[in-house]
Amino acid sequence: MTHSMKTMMAVSAATLLSVSAMAQNKALLFKEQGALDKAKTEIDNNVNDPKLATKAKTWVSRAQIYEALANDAKAASLDSNAATVAYESYKKALEVEPNGKMTKEINDALSGQMLYSAMMNQGIRRYQAKNYDAAYTAMSMAGTINAKDTTAPMYAGISAQQAMSAKGEGANRADYMTKTKQQFEKYAENGGRDVTIWASLAQMYNSDKETDKALSTLDRAMKMFPSNRDLGTTRVSILQSSGRMDEAINGMKELYEKNPNDAQSAVNLGIMYDNNAQQLSTEAKKAADDAKKGGKLTKKLADEKALLDTYMSEVVRLTAAIKKQPKSAELKRQLTDVQAKIAEQKTKMAEIDQQVKAESAKGVDGAALQAKAAELGKKANDTKAIARDYYQKALNTDPNNFEANFNMGVGVFNDAVEMKSEVDNMSMAEYTKSGKEVEGRVCGKFKQALPYFQKAKAVKSDDSTLNSTLEQLEGILKQFDEKKVACVEPGK
Repeated sequence: MTHSMKTMMAVSAATLLSVSAMAQNKALLFKEQGALDKAKTEIDNNVNDPKLATKAKTWVSRAQIYEALANDAKAASLDSNAATVAYESYKKALEVEPNGKMTKEINDALSGQMLYSAMMNQGIRRYQAKNYDAAYTAMSMAGTINAKDTTAPMYAGISAQQAMSAKGEGANRADYMTKTKQQFEKYAENGGRDVTIWASLAQMYNSDKETDKALSTLDRAMKMFPSNRDLGTTRVSILQSSGRMDEAINGMKELYEKNPNDAQSAVNLGIMYDNNAQQLSTEAKKAADDAKKGGKLTKKLADEKALLDTYMSEVVRLTAAIKKQPKSAELKRQLTDVQAKIAEQKTKMAEIDQQVKAESAKGVDGAALQAKAAELGKKANDTKAIARDYYQKALNTDPNNFEANFNMGVGVFNDAVEMKSEVDNMSMAEYTKSGKEVEGRVCGKFKQALPYFQKAKAVKSDDSTLNSTLEQLEGILKQFDEKKVACVEPGK
């Protein structure tokens, strides 16, 4: 090869390099001048050039220009997918020159602030346009670009939630729930400090029956936010809904002991103990009823009817309680369970009725059942006393607390109803002997409930359950007055 030919080849190579550099520089110059539309047109032409498309620099220039498009509110409309194009362009640059001089620069850019901002801006615009799936894709990618970020996974999770909500019944709920949990978990791992996200993550685990994960999430959150009462209350609620009542009570006790002036925690404890007492009373009544069985199906049928009445009363009690606590998952679960028991009970009674003339019931150990009923009854009374103690603690801190006043009144009222049933079941001889004296104590017990209901009404005058109960109580006291019964209040 002659010297002149070598010179020509060198010149040609230099010219090619010069053309390539000029092409990149022209596109980047437009970018620097703010003419992003021209920069986009120029760089798009460059990547379609077979020679220029083999250069990492071409793709890096394209990535930088598309980053600028995504980060510019006005220019973003030139390509709504600009951030994704920028990301793919950086990847393409590594592909065409795997071990080139720009490799470190490209890898830095793939985890850099400019690309992160571009992807977040793309996600925000998609979110604002209610294109939640695309918003999720962009924001989850932004979280990959900046692996330590909290903003991107938070909004990616919210976008997945919104996408699921927008699609309604047609949504693949399991898929969206998984995406949301993954993003919120990443948010939590990176030290995100929005309490609502932590609580939402815990509730999602709970709704998917992943109770232990829900509780551990709340435990982590409570270490980060030790003074936040809502997290502790949510934890207790999850324990209750999963049937772990002892743990729930212990958890609420811990919250109360940290802040003995928190009337709501005391009220919550009172409600928990009241619920336990009610369950124990129901079991005691069933044991007592079973103890009275005479060994024949006719008697058994009567006992089952009494149990049905207990369930029906429980429905009334729970329905009233749900009106006061409409968000209580535990009360709703109890109501569903009782309604199922009612259906089972009716079926059972129908079967016994068919057998009543043909079979006899199996023998019952009446003494053992009586002992069991007595033991359960004592436990119920002890548990009720603890509930009242917590309501009183709440009232000592906050005398105007509606729930504490109302629940205290209900407890005393129910005690009076039980006492009255003893009078109603007296024989004429028994009533002649001690009826008036017992009625005086019954009247006194009803009267003891009155100030609690009156105080509750002063706090919330439009509560229908309270008003109907108060009206019933006033009617009962009026009847005692008309009968000239001398009311004897406890302790007097």
